[in-house]
Amino acid sequence: MPVIRRAEPVAGKIAIDARGKLNLMLAVGPARGDGFHDLVTVFQSISLADTLIVEPRRRGFTLAVRHADASLAREGPAPGAWRDRRATPSGSSGRSGRARPAAGVPGGEDNLVLRAARRVAAELALTAGARFTLVKRIPAGSGMGGGSADAAAVIAALPALYGLRLGPRRRHAIALELGSDVPFALRGGTALGRGRGEQLTRIALEAPFRALIAVPGWRVATGPAYARIDRGKYALTPRGVNIRSSQILGRKRLSAASLMRLGNTFEKVLGNRRSDFRSLCERLRRAGAIVTRLTGSGSAVVAVLGPGSPIHEVVGRFAGSERLYAVRSARSGLRRHDAVT
Repeated sequence: MPVIRRAEPVAGKIAIDARGKLNLMLAVGPARGDGFHDLVTVFQSISLADTLIVEPRRRGFTLAVRHADASLAREGPAPGAWRDRRATPSGSSGRSGRARPAAGVPGGEDNLVLRAARRVAAELALTAGARFTLVKRIPAGSGMGGGSADAAAVIAALPALYGLRLGPRRRHAIALELGSDVPFALRGGTALGRGRGEQLTRIALEAPFRALIAVPGWRVATGPAYARIDRGKYALTPRGVNIRSSQILGRKRLSAASLMRLGNTFEKVLGNRRSDFRSLCERLRRAGAIVTRLTGSGSAVVAVLGPGSPIHEVVGRFAGSERLYAVRSARSGLRRHDAVT
């Protein structure tokens, strides 16, 4: 039976940036006996991040969630009239200057932050609690893994707050209980994911990259998307998944664009949103993107830019009302810092 730990905090506050992810490619295999699907994907951390602020509490866990809009802002109604919203105070809303409540983020006990906190506390036999403040910048339901990143931040931050050790294997096990993308969110960088995404092999891109991410108003529900893959027999056979895996592993330092050209199975099951998706990809390419791809099950579309392509010019040529985010590839999934946003 674990020893109950009445630990004292070693820090008054910890802030961690929890970075979003892209799936540069994604091949879905058949459903397994445990209800998950075999897949092969290349995960990539990006600079767009939520911030989790953790403070000690005598007992129990609380969570406050706010939304800070990190998208590029329109200057006016004309196409191409955009500016970088980050030039203004993050998350400001009218006169109050306060961040808005986050839309589309599960509240209460269902939030991954609180679920992760309870699981870590149980693993450490920790009786003390924590107060969490989550600043959301990663759009919910976009396929960029914001919830998974937030859970990973808790796994890293809560032990650190109380000076306790949680080894890599235990962290990985907790992460996998919370979700298939959480193990990668803990590690970050660039990685080949197999199994249900938890079998990670670090790989290297030939160069960092910059991208625009366009998030439309419509969303794709992940569960029904997997069901459509099964009904339509779009899933690769286990052999096909293994072939893709060996192809990726056999090549060193591929570019982000070449990986993206390997495809994403979820693009085949967008149903009545397929024409919207194609239109968005075409408008991004006309603006100057060299390749576009759905990330995860969607609905975010990532558009990689060429190395000499000024991002403000690409943004200025884009015709559409979708929210745009300017990002770059990142080498880690979590970043602890002293500044609090």
